Amino acid sequence: MPPGMGMGIVALGALGVIGIIVFLIALFIAGLFLYFGAKLVGIEDATIGKSMIAVLGGGILAEILSIIPLIGWLLGIIGYIWVIKAVFNTDWLRAFLAWLMTIVVVIITVFILAAIVGLSLMAAL
Repeated sequence: MPPGMGMGIVALGALGVIGIIVFLIALFIAGLFLYFGAKLVGIEDATIGKSMIAVLGGGILAEILSIIPLIGWLLGIIGYIWVIKAVFNTDWLRAFLAWLMTIVVVIITVFILAAIVGLSLMAAL
């Protein structure tokens, strides 16, 4: 370790690297869910890379628009769907359905994982 560099600096750097890795993994997983949603509604041009771009861009736009009082949440959803529409080069209906199917796939996955964990916990008793 270079002189004058404490362990706190090294630990802070390690936390930064871990944070970036966790962010990229979360982005990949969210992109995977959007990819499945897009494929379910028949968007042929869907790839995991485009899905990750749509998740990142849609999330940023939704957060920016959500600060508007009263209707920010609605504008955020519309903005997110618009990003999906633009990235996948599709129409509004398919973009909306891809967004909706993404939510459905996430809910189904959560229920399946909860059931698996619940059964595992019951087996441990």
